[in-house]
Amino acid sequence: MRTLVSPTQLRSGRGKAIYWTVFTAVMLLFLLAFIFPMYWAITGAMKDPTELARTPPTVIPTQWHPEVWGESWERLNLLTYFGNTVLVALGAWLIQLAVDVPAAYALSKLRPVLGNKILALMLATLMVPASALLVPTYVTITDLPIFGVNLINSPTAIWFPAAANAFNIYLLKRFFDQIPGELLEAAVLDGAGQIRILWRIVLPISKPILAVVSILAIVAAWKDFIWPLLVFPDPTKQTLSVALQRMEIDMPLNILLAGLVLASVPMVLLFLFFQRHILAGLTAGSVKG
Repeated sequence: MRTLVSPTQLRSGRGKAIYWTVFTAVMLLFLLAFIFPMYWAITGAMKDPTELARTPPTVIPTQWHPEVWGESWERLNLLTYFGNTVLVALGAWLIQLAVDVPAAYALSKLRPVLGNKILALMLATLMVPASALLVPTYVTITDLPIFGVNLINSPTAIWFPAAANAFNIYLLKRFFDQIPGELLEAAVLDGAGQIRILWRIVLPISKPILAVVSILAIVAAWKDFIWPLLVFPDPTKQTLSVALQRMEIDMPLNILLAGLVLASVPMVLLFLFFQRHILAGLTAGSVKG
């Protein structure tokens, strides 16, 4: 395969020097683009408000204030809002798996009538701006059809709209398409039903894509702002993103910045812990064999 730099050029001293110079420069640019904002937030939180507002800004704090982390935790009441956010994220994750996995399995292996058209209609919803769905979704949860209940200030107001995710269903279906049909046919011959096949055979070999879908579901629920802002008018029920925005007017900037950093830590750790599973799941359904 021919690349921008031929193997012959790479073997020469000048070629190696150019290659490693370009490679190092690109890596440094990526590190600056991703690491520097994190460094700025962490060090900015440990400055006093006067230094944080100084122009031009200081890259390294002149005085470090590590006590700001504990102060931020107490003054922002982060324990309560962490609990609210964890409840919302876990519920959204579980209900998405409960709905999306069977839907993707049915479209992939059961092949219902008009299944491809149903999938196409699901994917078409990804073309609709999320803001266009706010009003009809809000009207629905304030007077839930059939049950006639109001879900405002309830975590279910987040869980139910998140249940059917077209993108996750597509990812799962693509992965399930790669599972050999002979394996499932052998299970049918042994007397296994479709539910047992899904639970005992399909899910255990689908851990990579389940990890990807889980991460996407949890991160989306964790960082969402507009929808939780609408459905949680009660301050005691709000998630981190909404609560921090509400309190920014009355809080010193360094306290608020520390709260933002603390709010992002769980998602960063989650990604670092599951990054191998995420990469494996994203590439598993792309190549047959």
